Amino acid sequence: MIGIWNKVVDDGNAFPQSTKLNGHTAAHFFNSQTFTGVAEDVRNGDIVGLYILHPNNVGRCSHICNASFAVDETARGYGIGRMLVEHSLEKGRERGFRIMQFNAVTASNTAAQGLYESLGFVRLGEIPAGFLRPDGSYDNIILYYKTL
Repeated sequence: MIGIWNKVVDDGNAFPQSTKLNGHTAAHFFNSQTFTGVAEDVRNGDIVGLYILHPNNVGRCSHICNASFAVDETARGYGIGRMLVEHSLEKGRERGFRIMQFNAVTASNTAAQGLYESLGFVRLGEIPAGFLRPDGSYDNIILYYKTL
């Protein structure tokens, strides 16, 4: 899980986090989520993807959840991302959330946009230069939501 997560952080194209996880920080991070899901390769038991699910905000907005997804580079293109998103929607409903909101889908991440839109997420708008890339350039971010 740590390797998959850290690769997305290192790539600097999807997650807002800039600090990688280690054994200690990962245990705390993943255990502090409302739910952490993984996808395993049934042939060998290797973890090939994961997601975290948690409230998007607190108090009067705590019925809205947020999730982040990561799929191992070698396992992309096999529908694992779709499976993870669908599973997160089920878990969100089970945990009492009413809406899932994505705050920062980068404009260059067209694969994620296509997936979310195919699953019925509504594009709310775009924030110019809302995402800082590791090279110092900026990408726009797109906000999405879906009623659970």
